[in-house]
Amino acid sequence: MSMKRILILLLATGLTVSVTAQELRIAVAANAQFAARALVKAFREKTDAAATLIVSSSGKITAQVRQGAPFDLFLSADMQYPRMLSEEGYTLDTPRVYACGALVLWSLKERDISGGIGAAAGQDIARLAVANPKTAPYGVAALQAIRALRLYDRVKDKIVYGESISQVNQYLLSGAADLALTAKSVVMAPVMKGRGKWVEVDSRLYQPIDQGVVILRHAQGAGLEKAQAFYRFIFSPQGRAVFAAYGYVLPPLPPKGGER
Repeated sequence: MSMKRILILLLATGLTVSVTAQELRIAVAANAQFAARALVKAFREKTDAAATLIVSSSGKITAQVRQGAPFDLFLSADMQYPRMLSEEGYTLDTPRVYACGALVLWSLKERDISGGIGAAAGQDIARLAVANPKTAPYGVAALQAIRALRLYDRVKDKIVYGESISQVNQYLLSGAADLALTAKSVVMAPVMKGRGKWVEVDSRLYQPIDQGVVILRHAQGAGLEKAQAFYRFIFSPQGRAVFAAYGYVLPPLPPKGGER
């Protein structure tokens, strides 16, 4: 029996029918979760369209997409993972940089971290939380910075790896780590304001963290229209203002006529 006939029968028997539009499912790298929540809230206020965020490391999200996870968009912490998915046919377009991230050293206790990552070599530091470079681009950046400063041999036994930036933050907040190399967007989030102190890591010590967004093949029909609308909202003045408020550097917009 068709869905149309079922609805007719239900209405004929006096039963009420509630048909709700499917929510967008947006997979987002952990560093961008706070900015993404603010973006989803602003998008809903503007369009009345709801969205669900799935937060994880970029590498894990990529693996889930390959396994058939029903995600409509992917906001990665780099361009590599969305490019791979695009090349493998899991996307409906090519990825585009939506924001450029920054790395910070974060401490909850009163200690001198003005010198940056070198503070991790101090005798009072037992654990330094870093994201797993195998799945998290911010982990790659963290190790690049540590090695650029020739500190790896001095701190390698102190490093505790988190599966994502979320776990890195949890290690610090729970006291399991003394310092954390995390995303600037995390410490800029309102919920984290006043939680300890942080210092930005010199961006010359690591490769630029260009973060890419892509619409996934799962998005179909009305879901595709919503995914495209959200995609456009990311690059709108309102969307870009959200990312700027969380400490991201914004990429230049293409010339007029170059937008999708």
